[in-house]
Amino acid sequence: MWADVVCAWAYIGKRRLAAALEDMDGEPFEVVWRPFRIDPMAPVQAEPLEEVLRDPVVDAALQGCAPGMTAAENRVRVSEIAAAEGLGPRWGAAWRASSHDAHRLIALAYEQGGAALQDAVLEGVMRAHFVERRDISLAETLQEIASAAGFGEGARLLGEGGAEEHVREGLLRGKAIGVRTSPTLVIGGEALAGAHAPEVIAQFVARAAAEPRRELPAEVERLRLAEALLDKGDPLGCLTLLGVLMAQHPEERTVRMLAARAHYHSAQLSRARRGLESLVAENPDDAYARLLLGRTLERQGEEEEAAPHLRIAAAMNPEYAR
Repeated sequence: MWADVVCAWAYIGKRRLAAALEDMDGEPFEVVWRPFRIDPMAPVQAEPLEEVLRDPVVDAALQGCAPGMTAAENRVRVSEIAAAEGLGPRWGAAWRASSHDAHRLIALAYEQGGAALQDAVLEGVMRAHFVERRDISLAETLQEIASAAGFGEGARLLGEGGAEEHVREGLLRGKAIGVRTSPTLVIGGEALAGAHAPEVIAQFVARAAAEPRRELPAEVERLRLAEALLDKGDPLGCLTLLGVLMAQHPEERTVRMLAARAHYHSAQLSRARRGLESLVAENPDDAYARLLLGRTLERQGEEEEAAPHLRIAAAMNPEYAR
């Protein structure tokens, strides 16, 4: 489940998912929570949400969550739905808080204790935010939540920077597979976006679980995710996921080419040039590498050096001709 702990629908979805799985027969399921950020610009120091909602720009933006309703009307509707799910009667966040460290704690809980511990920590975080109206960006709040969930080591691991890279990569992986909203349930290659009714979730789980799946080697999956990020216009994210492969397989041509493309699209032209010159030297018949090298040289103002590479690329592949 890809979700943000400051998303009301994620908390509602958590209840509905539990209800859906409770009555399902067959193989047992393990629910793993992955990070999503609905408000990535939330400040490090939390702001009173009441003040934030007075901003007409924010209010107008929130109307997109429920067309035909004001943001205030939508908040009332969500609170009524939350109460029906057993999350009330007191309901409603008081803080616009960054969820980054909370996601780190949740990831650490799974790493250290598995799905059950992660679920307990997640529940504590969401309850603190929506029911107890606490600031979940504070280290002391997260420490208390971790201790109450039986995760005594959580505060220390969080203070040591634990799961920082894991959460950053998790956000990128979600983006790469097309997660665009919180919550989104993913099983294999199937996704269900939104906090649907338990019967809808149960039908989706049964159908997705029955689909035959071929597990890809971890390196192949990482490469595909990195390429997907580049296709989505995120070359820096692509390079982040590629980092492990570049360290483990520095001579792999596919990895080097993707890195060169990402460097080119992120305007790291010197790095792109070095990588492409090496690729062309090893395989002079690689028309695409020549084309990209020529364009890189052009962007660096080296038109004379670029010209022969562009001519050769066009001769090998007429589609590359201008």
